Amino acid sequence: MSPLRILWTLPYLPWPVTSGGKARQYHLIREMAARGHRITLLVQSKTLADEATRRVLGALCHELIVLPRRPLKHPLTLWRAATSGLPLLTSVNGHAPALSARFEQLLGAQRWDIVQVEHSYGFEPFAGALRRHRQPFVLTEHNVESELGAATYGKWPGWARGLAALDQRRARRWERQVLSQATAIIAVTQADAQQLQAIGGRPTHVVSNGVDTRAFAGVQPDPQARRVLFLGNYEYAPNVDAVEWALSDIAPRVWSEAPDVRFCICGHGMPASWAQRFADPRIEWRGYVPDLAEVQRHSAVFMAPLRAGGGSKLKVLEAMAAGLAVVSTREGLSGLPVQHGVQAMAADDAPAFAQALTQLLSVPTQARALGEAARQMVRDTFDWATAAEQLEQVYASVLRHPSAEAA
Repeated sequence: MSPLRILWTLPYLPWPVTSGGKARQYHLIREMAARGHRITLLVQSKTLADEATRRVLGALCHELIVLPRRPLKHPLTLWRAATSGLPLLTSVNGHAPALSARFEQLLGAQRWDIVQVEHSYGFEPFAGALRRHRQPFVLTEHNVESELGAATYGKWPGWARGLAALDQRRARRWERQVLSQATAIIAVTQADAQQLQAIGGRPTHVVSNGVDTRAFAGVQPDPQARRVLFLGNYEYAPNVDAVEWALSDIAPRVWSEAPDVRFCICGHGMPASWAQRFADPRIEWRGYVPDLAEVQRHSAVFMAPLRAGGGSKLKVLEAMAAGLAVVSTREGLSGLPVQHGVQAMAADDAPAFAQALTQLLSVPTQARALGEAARQMVRDTFDWATAAEQLEQVYASVLRHPSAEAA
């Protein structure tokens, strides 16, 4: 398609890549820039953009604009969360006068072919300007946010459960309000797309997650290793739940059959309390790992004990692209065309999950075959170039929409 002028908003910096959501944003922006599209990236971030970040993103974008976000515990954030009627996450990212003013200025300065807003929880600062300018826009949701409640609110203390229930009701109401205003909605999986379309009543499309398959092509895991890997961003509640469930209920069952197995836990934002709570020398606490291939090469199996979250999991796709055998819940495999026992092992309770891990660790040939079948599936279906093509198709549909012609 012809190069487009795209105004793309984000409630976080997509570099450095410390989460699945950031990986998705970075790779899609990179692919779309390579296709000649002119991207202005407007970011509200809780962290400042350092020189390296500006260099990486600046090379991809026509213009990079980064504005600071109020801290979570700022008095204004807490006051707005208590009084505005918006859910907590929306309050944290909303009521940002400087961001709203800059967005209004950008809308008035030129005509945009596409305005893309990422996440309903990041929408509030843009709502007024979009309405005043009658600007069509695309809204992307990585999950059905209102359904993340069990993993998020389940961690709140007992005295706050009433507030948690209130906040989840606010999240459902806000989600309906935002989705119903979008010209088009983008989901990550077909299952999420069906739910989001039912909530918002707007045209909903799938732009799948992907993998830089070339970057993982040379990785060769070690099926002889007695090492199970997990990777996650622990600012995301479903990843916290996954690790705590794995180390509380799954690992002891594995150790009862295979006491030499090691668990390697990697990722950004790791709680410091875990090392004391799960004080076993067979657990490696690695934190953020800049070279993921290094830990993949020295692991035999990747586990994905995810019980919430929606979408498709980039951590699982990356493990498969590296040829690692994967044991996962069905939630962890959502949106992926895998067959149990062919490209992955699926298990939804702790005994079955532990049994699957033990089996693959005991039969390296099976682990190798599973990993290679998964690698081929990812190579054929989930390259970022494919996702970029899907995104361009969404843009084409928006440009044909009557509201776009009138804008």
